[in-house]
Amino acid sequence: MRVSLEWLSELVDLSGVTDARELAAELAGIGLEEEDFFGPTVTGPLVVARVLTAEPEKHSNGKTVNWCSVDVGEDEPRGIVCGAHNFGPGDLVVACLPGAVLPGDFAIAARKTYGHVSDGMICSARELGLGEDHDGIIRLADWGLDGTPGDDAKALLGLDNTVLDVNITPDRGYQLSLRGVAREFALLKNQEFADPAALDTSDLLAAAGTGFPVELADEAPIHGVPGCDRLTALRVTGIDASARTPYWMVKRLLDEGMRPISLTVDVTNYVMLELGQPLHAYDTAKLGDKLVVRRARKGEKLTTLDDVKRKLDPEDLLITDEGGAAGDTRIIGLAGVMGGAALQVTEQTTDILIEAAHFDAVSIARTARRHKLPSEAARRFERGVDPFLGPTAALRCALLLVELGGGTLSHDVTVAGSAPSEAVLDFAVDAAAKRVGVAYTPAQVVSALESVGCRVDGVAEAAQPGALLRVTVPGWRPDLSASEDLVEEVVRVNGYDQVPSILPQAPGGAGLTRAQRTRRAVSNLLAAAGLTEVLTYPFTSDKRSDAELIDAADPRRVNIRLANPLAEDNPLMRTHLLATLPDALARNLGRGFKDVALFEAGLVTTPQTTALAQGLNFQPGYHPDDAELEAIFASVPAQPYHFAGIISGHAELPGVWGKGRQAGAQDVIELVHRIAALIGVRPEVAAAEYAPYHPGRCARFTGATGAVLGHAGELHPKVCENLGLPARTVAFEIDLDALLAQPTARDWHGALSSYPVSRQDVALLVDDTVTVGQLAAALRAGAGDELESLELFDVYTGDQIAQGKKSVAFRLTFRAHDRTLTADEASALREAATAVAAQRHGAEVRG
Repeated sequence: MRVSLEWLSELVDLSGVTDARELAAELAGIGLEEEDFFGPTVTGPLVVARVLTAEPEKHSNGKTVNWCSVDVGEDEPRGIVCGAHNFGPGDLVVACLPGAVLPGDFAIAARKTYGHVSDGMICSARELGLGEDHDGIIRLADWGLDGTPGDDAKALLGLDNTVLDVNITPDRGYQLSLRGVAREFALLKNQEFADPAALDTSDLLAAAGTGFPVELADEAPIHGVPGCDRLTALRVTGIDASARTPYWMVKRLLDEGMRPISLTVDVTNYVMLELGQPLHAYDTAKLGDKLVVRRARKGEKLTTLDDVKRKLDPEDLLITDEGGAAGDTRIIGLAGVMGGAALQVTEQTTDILIEAAHFDAVSIARTARRHKLPSEAARRFERGVDPFLGPTAALRCALLLVELGGGTLSHDVTVAGSAPSEAVLDFAVDAAAKRVGVAYTPAQVVSALESVGCRVDGVAEAAQPGALLRVTVPGWRPDLSASEDLVEEVVRVNGYDQVPSILPQAPGGAGLTRAQRTRRAVSNLLAAAGLTEVLTYPFTSDKRSDAELIDAADPRRVNIRLANPLAEDNPLMRTHLLATLPDALARNLGRGFKDVALFEAGLVTTPQTTALAQGLNFQPGYHPDDAELEAIFASVPAQPYHFAGIISGHAELPGVWGKGRQAGAQDVIELVHRIAALIGVRPEVAAAEYAPYHPGRCARFTGATGAVLGHAGELHPKVCENLGLPARTVAFEIDLDALLAQPTARDWHGALSSYPVSRQDVALLVDDTVTVGQLAAALRAGAGDELESLELFDVYTGDQIAQGKKSVAFRLTFRAHDRTLTADEASALREAATAVAAQRHGAEVRG
């Protein structure tokens, strides 16, 4: 929200403000944080000038310029070359003299051009940042301004004004108006403010119902809340179609970031900025016999003011008219968002109907997002507009049109519907003190609540222990819906600086969980291995699953579909990290990097079904019962924590030490082994066919419980092609939660032995289909508790071994905790181990 200090000064006393930046800092202290700062954009001499002579001269390039003599309030006139032709002798204009600097850091100096020394410049609106008009220069008479040659034009044009751009939090919609900001400033400075909404609407409301027919016919309210509960319709007739918006209003609209259009439209926008109530004006010459507010019907379309034809949704709230010359029904606007093109006010409009409605915030927010129409009106309605403000805003708009456009205010007024009753909250006097640790007095609490517009009952008993106040919330504060909201206001008004900064004491014996420690350790391991951690959005699509060759029956294709995705082309929650991680690799490769190694850690969503809890009541303020809560929690899909990595290019960089080495499947397989070893897990490893990996270069890791822990290997060539990745790119992905659920070699509760070890070597002859991991598991099972370690030191195939066989050699290290093992005991343990290997895999001891 932009705040013009010149405009704000009409509502509050800014005489004590000497530094606008200090004011911005003070406003930030009560929740209005500064986003930007717009100071004067013109420096140096900018003056009112009178044109004395203007002699046209045609030059060889075909252009005609005026050689002008202008009076700038000095002893002698100045000569200025000007290419515009919309002025003549006697006109008052704006002259920029040498030494001035215009917007865009455009410095003015005397310079020779078209055969003359131009001693300054006569300015257009665009050159001064006052609009886009560059066809002619500013004639003060056209802008309703006057002055004397030599007067400071910066002050006359408001170019010395300062504008603050403050950040408005979504719960404080009332601050999206000069009235709301003035109320906050008055609160900050403990002063009164001139409320522009302090108009007498009693006569207006007394005549309500006698004006233009209006019907509120919302047959499908969202959450049971009508889309429109109150609409004021007020007529103004006989507006002078040639009347121009006065400059002071134009400048204020420009300062607020809005483009002036015409008097009627400008006045509606001005009142919206001033009071926070969006308005819409209809040309009554084009309007039917009755306004009807209803929901859209299937197949209906509307061309909005931006000339876009939009297909409407049954949830869209519409303004329609009935009757008229055609005798039919027309859609004339998306309620609270944007009007239709058919009834827009033009430069020929003389009679208008002003609409000031109160629309449901949820309904307007959904429509604005659905049609991607973030209008100024929608921005206010979706944050909550004061339901009592409509008649006042309509009257304010009408009175301005009467004053500026010569119109006549009709006494036929319609106020359809009724404003909701004001919310009343019970509030404990000591609630704020208990929440934030500041001993607020009852007087401070009551004063703070009253200063934000609340009515407080029970003040007389406020000093009694456990006293309750009855707080009536003003209509412009729909965010105050619970006791905690009132606590926040008490703290805000009395100053956040009063709240002590105390570091809460951590409970003893807590610290990180095993899962948290493991996540940090694995991230450190991968970073130390040369991989860079990245973060990708967890959204994907069926097209990505197709590109990764994932079969239709694969569980990874059971996705949760978002009802309101950030991007329509990625509406699904990812079920594995490799659905999104390749994008980060492709982006880095596209920016010139040749050797890239990335990893990501995060949650994935693995639903068994896409059906969530159905038929539950989720209306605002409703708390589900135990059965509904159970159904909700049961529908929440599993979200395991995964690690994934992807590498393209060199694993070992080339240099004077050698040619380097390209990353291969063995690198990512080794990374998974290191992660498992870090946790203390010894996974089974086997070849696998698993998309998106190459079917001959993929390893599956399985835990002792049989759970699949992850996969690693080279990506399928077709996947690399589909994703725009280099050939032979390698990747891995593991389920950390599944890894942590496995029994570990560290799950041992015995005592360390101080006795010497006994080592036994054995070479086993097995079929070449038996994996080393299977054979090692059999040896461990047979060796018993005295086996301390098992090391593979040789695998042999060749002429000395029968075809289809291989020799696998292990070193077994034994140690007892209570004695020194004899050679015979160690040999017996080795024979027990080989016996299990023979039983399970037909292993024979090789002589």
